Amino acid sequence: MKKENNWSNYLFEFISVFFAVVFAFALNNWNDNQKDSHSENKILIEIANGLEKDLEDIKLNVLGHNQGNSACNYFKKVFTGNEFEPDPIVYHYLNLTRDFISIQNTAGYETLKSKGLELIQNDSLRLNIISIYEYDYNILKNFEENYFEMQFQENYFKEINEALASNFEFDNSGNITGIDLPLNIQKNKKKKLLLYLWKIQTNRNFILRYYSEIEKKTLNLIVRIEKALKQG
Repeated sequence: MKKENNWSNYLFEFISVFFAVVFAFALNNWNDNQKDSHSENKILIEIANGLEKDLEDIKLNVLGHNQGNSACNYFKKVFTGNEFEPDPIVYHYLNLTRDFISIQNTAGYETLKSKGLELIQNDSLRLNIISIYEYDYNILKNFEENYFEMQFQENYFKEINEALASNFEFDNSGNITGIDLPLNIQKNKKKKLLLYLWKIQTNRNFILRYYSEIEKKTLNLIVRIEKALKQG
């Protein structure tokens, strides 16, 4: 009888220890999951804030390229001698060959990479985040800063400036006040300048379409992150 009691005690102690160990592991795992969930939410918030700032930069660059297109239309009329609105020429001259850089706020994404991309539990959301930072933003940056055809200042400013410089009018302080028209430009030179304007507009319209796609993807990702944060 005593032996049976001892076995009962051993079994009770074993079961008690077993459940204590299992509970400790479960509690530790729960704590780890809570920490991961907290870290995930914190990083998602940081990424969403960065994307909001990216949208501001996108809108500024889109505005700049649209202003560049308006400048092309203005100077088409200058080169062809057609009538145009008496806008300040210095405004259009500044925008005509103006280049832009692409700025992305990647701090949140860099933090995510340092902690491990798998921290984002939703596979689809994780792939969207990776895609926009590793693919879409990199392409945009290369278009703006490295693609040769998009370097308007380097490619076109010198020749356009040489064609216009002698016709600019200045005040006593050296500020541009207008331009003396019509321009005295040979026919072949005029055609070359008009081709430059066409090429500038073609490339600006190309990147404007890409900006439109990036803006949609960025807005969609922000919505998805906000939804994930509410569910979490």
